[in-house]
Amino acid sequence: MALGVSNGTLSPLTGKPNAVSTQTDKEALKMAPLPFRGTLAESKFQIMRILQSLDRVTVVKEDSDYIHAVFSSKVFRFKDDVEFYFDQASQTVHFRSASRVGYSDWGVNRKRMEEVAARYKEASR
Repeated sequence: MALGVSNGTLSPLTGKPNAVSTQTDKEALKMAPLPFRGTLAESKFQIMRILQSLDRVTVVKEDSDYIHAVFSSKVFRFKDDVEFYFDQASQTVHFRSASRVGYSDWGVNRKRMEEVAARYKEASR
């Protein structure tokens, strides 16, 4: 699956329960986008700070309105792709977090993104 943003949308999910996205129509896999906190640059700075504070993550691509990071699991080194799209038109941060392999992730991607969202909201106060 190709990653990145196409026409303002992150790649669609496969439907397997090992992913979450703010831009999916699959209710069980959907999460709410994050509001900008100030400018695009300020919002992106907050997301980068959060990523840098987490374990086993590498930022592999950063553009003006996009971040792609890879998380590795502690034991088996499974990789999850996490993407952020900073949508200036709607002033929201869309994200997608998906396991590269397997069917279920036991809720790991959702828990990770809930933690990122909580930290983002806390840092923005």
